[in-house]
Amino acid sequence: MRLKLLACEIFRQEISLTLAHTPHQIDVEMLPMQLHASGKVRMKNRLTEYLAAVEEELYDALLLAYGLCSGGIAGLSAGKIPLVVPRAHDCITLFLGSRQRYQDYFFANGGTYFLTAGWLEQDNALNYEPEMMPFYNKLAFIETLQGPQHKQSNESFERQVQQCAEERHWEYEKIAGDLSLLQRLISGDWNEDFLIVPPGQKIQMAYDDNVIECTA
Repeated sequence: MRLKLLACEIFRQEISLTLAHTPHQIDVEMLPMQLHASGKVRMKNRLTEYLAAVEEELYDALLLAYGLCSGGIAGLSAGKIPLVVPRAHDCITLFLGSRQRYQDYFFANGGTYFLTAGWLEQDNALNYEPEMMPFYNKLAFIETLQGPQHKQSNESFERQVQQCAEERHWEYEKIAGDLSLLQRLISGDWNEDFLIVPPGQKIQMAYDDNVIECTA
């Protein structure tokens, strides 16, 4: 298959790793990370513009590497080809590999703020003042880039997160990332962890473990 992938730039390095293991031809377009901070209406409107600009006749399906993101993808419509989206509340699910793992960690570790290499590279993830994050008391660094070639950068990122946690008097934890969900999105292994939106239908929020569902 030939697939088009629209992805938040926070996944840039992780997508580069997973592209090496897909049997399909993937055309990737990275979208600004700031979209998710613009509010759900503006985010949805901008993503609608990006979707409309895709030359759909070239592809078998359009992939979206986004979570629900506070409702930012709710209302997006599939055009002439299917739109495939992970069932995820936000990008943390894609970094941890499954809804269940994210849910288990979330309920056991309330008040955790997550960071990854992609967030740290954007140079804005550690600039929040404590009063802007009143509900957090823990920083978790999700290490998604594996292998000796990433050892030095991972150590540097981890030190940054540890220092930030110390300054805020927060707990710190390093978590092993899991790119299997992102890999399955790119590889076309779309089981119940993905919503496949048929042409002409759109995404809406689901108020259960499915996270998102289709509607006409």
